[in-house]
Amino acid sequence: MTSRRRRTRTSLTSVLVLLALAVGGYALHAAGVIAPDAEAAPATTSAPTATDAPTIETEPGTAGTTRASRTAAPSAADAPSAAAEIARAELAALPVKGKAPATGYDRVGEFGTAWLDVDRNGCDTRNDVLARDLSAITRQGSCRVMSGTLVSPYTGARIDFVRGEGTSTLVQIDHVVALENAWRTGAQQLSQREREALANDPENLFAVDQHSNGQKRSGDAATWLPAEKSFRCTYVEHQVAVKTKYRLWVAPAEHDAIARILSNC
Repeated sequence: MTSRRRRTRTSLTSVLVLLALAVGGYALHAAGVIAPDAEAAPATTSAPTATDAPTIETEPGTAGTTRASRTAAPSAADAPSAAAEIARAELAALPVKGKAPATGYDRVGEFGTAWLDVDRNGCDTRNDVLARDLSAITRQGSCRVMSGTLVSPYTGARIDFVRGEGTSTLVQIDHVVALENAWRTGAQQLSQREREALANDPENLFAVDQHSNGQKRSGDAATWLPAEKSFRCTYVEHQVAVKTKYRLWVAPAEHDAIARILSNC
């Protein structure tokens, strides 16, 4: 009788152990500790490569919204064509009409003394443009450019600038929209402050060689263009931008000349 009870307890204990092992194994499987098929599961998994899926980035200001990022930046050739496209649209919006007479035109009286400090950075506009357009510059103080090297955008010629009598004029500051041209195409209707801003606007100014500036005088795109043909697109794009900004107009021949250049940009 005692022996039978011991066998019964032993059998019951074995059943309970097996039951505990089964329950424990199920719990480990559910927790992901034991793979569903340990022999079939690979020991390691490979991370996806960059080409397996597009890069995803969150759109600014739209949490939870994603989009595939562009895989390549715009090419360098896209920038000039984009600028030309803007210029073509602005040119189409500019009024086209004849020039007003230049009778009584006075550069200083209408556009202020050359050169002012309209941006109030402590430096006059000429020194600002020299510092921007020349390389390897030296200064006296914080503003006065004493020397530097210019590659004239109008000719491609290299000029070693040295400030001094007889040498300073070798590098001049050209108004892309000449001030007399501006006066004859709408600037008469601007305030004195607006005209002074136009005369000192960096977008309307380039440091150039003396010969080109003297040759151009008050010409527009119909009568004068830079000898350096590769710069003509940039040149007329600036003219259109300035005329748009200051609410000026273009003469018919000027309009056609600009449109012809922009068509090839």
